[in-house]
Amino acid sequence: MYKTIEYVPKIEPTSSQILSLIYTPGVGHACMKIKENDGLSYVYTNRENSVAVISFEYEKSLKRAIFLKSTLNIDAYPLECKKEFLKLVIENIYPNFCGIDLTIIADEVKDIQFEVEIPVLKSPHPNPPPQGGREIPTPPIDIKEFFMPFSKNIFNFNINQLEGNFEQQSLSLREKAGGVVETKLSENQDNCLPVAIVSDGSAVLGFGNIGAAAAIPVMEGKAVIFKYLGGVDAISLCLKTQNPQEIITIVQALEKSFSGVNLEDICAPKCFDIEKALVERLNIPVFHDDQHGTAIVVLAALLNALELADKKIEDVKIVISGAGAAAQAVSKLLLSAGAKNIVHTNRKGIVVEGDENNDFYLEKLAQITNRGKIKGGLQDALKCADIFIGLSTAGVLKPEFIKEMKQKPIIFALANPTPEIMPDEALKEGAFIVATGRSDFDNQINNSLAFPGLFKSLIVNKINKVTDQIKLKCAIAIASLIKKEDLTAINILPNALDPRVPHAIINSFNN
Repeated sequence: MYKTIEYVPKIEPTSSQILSLIYTPGVGHACMKIKENDGLSYVYTNRENSVAVISFEYEKSLKRAIFLKSTLNIDAYPLECKKEFLKLVIENIYPNFCGIDLTIIADEVKDIQFEVEIPVLKSPHPNPPPQGGREIPTPPIDIKEFFMPFSKNIFNFNINQLEGNFEQQSLSLREKAGGVVETKLSENQDNCLPVAIVSDGSAVLGFGNIGAAAAIPVMEGKAVIFKYLGGVDAISLCLKTQNPQEIITIVQALEKSFSGVNLEDICAPKCFDIEKALVERLNIPVFHDDQHGTAIVVLAALLNALELADKKIEDVKIVISGAGAAAQAVSKLLLSAGAKNIVHTNRKGIVVEGDENNDFYLEKLAQITNRGKIKGGLQDALKCADIFIGLSTAGVLKPEFIKEMKQKPIIFALANPTPEIMPDEALKEGAFIVATGRSDFDNQINNSLAFPGLFKSLIVNKINKVTDQIKLKCAIAIASLIKKEDLTAINILPNALDPRVPHAIINSFNN
């Protein structure tokens, strides 16, 4: 007898080539297609077969979701919602689904009008009898006709069957499979609740504010990695609202549906306030992966790069292009690890304390970086720098800027899908080590190395707060998997699909 639902990949990322199609850089092509026409979210994601089953008790939602999956092959997502926030929740989670099933709470919702663009099933019967009136039997609604779900998959997937260039292959893969995730019925009663991957689509990859529907391919890709590498179930929850307080309220209202919350692709500075509020209010772990996952993997890569360059973190000058959520988190973790000389740049130039353009968070960052209070642009910042870390936009690092740096310059160009400088250009100008966020280049620095094992550890150990000590342990665990004799300029981190990584992180929690 089925006891629960798992959230599983339609195509497992068994190679770097498949990973590059499912996640980065391939995922970006689907995002941009959906940005142009949000109706394409039914084509390039699993939305066409996804139905949210909502009630005020998770077990009731789960039972209904198992029924829909077992009888109609609908990927039904059980959710428990606080009653007073039901309307707000439904009107903001609907971009993920082809329909909402509220039949469990039919009496409570019969008079509520939901402003959504998908069907909402309030009752299994079309015409419930009037109160006190004679009951007239009516046939149950045909759920297939009501929601019009359509399940797709690729069986015996063969990457060589995909035709065209890389963009065409990435889009074809999603179109044929209907996204990259689906549900699976399970007899495993011990299976944990899923992690919610929550985004408002305001800072997706390097594309910026492209909205909820266009963000779904990224969240589905992360769900694949969660399950494949960490054995953690995860679901995409892209919210229509971009109001910080509404995001906080929605996640709080759904808390009992999840074992953790992975915040994703929410722009700064509101992401700081959202994370802080949820960490304080929820009894499950909350982790903004763009910030802290990035910081962990950057530190891991830097520890090994510095070993190769024969430099110490406390002695080097680090320039970070960008001052958003990820850049600020990286800076703070590097300082915790011993760095002393960090300079940030953004679109307006070098970030300096007291600048009238600084908001509250940027001023706080300026107070702990750029202690020499230098001014100018990125080229000025890179004079005599040892390390460039790009968390900004494509093409901002000009080849000639590398000549301003010290010997053995280390370049981490992490903008996705197009880095601040392409690796071949950087190497041509004398870069000692080059890393990007992409799986189709050497030295991929990507959050996927951190978040599967980290969330598994948090859930298993029932830890609700992610401290700097935990992040440092994770970074060291990842870096230590590359033995000194195997450390080279093109091998500073484990492969994104290395199964040892989540285990190393899990073990670090016990040390």
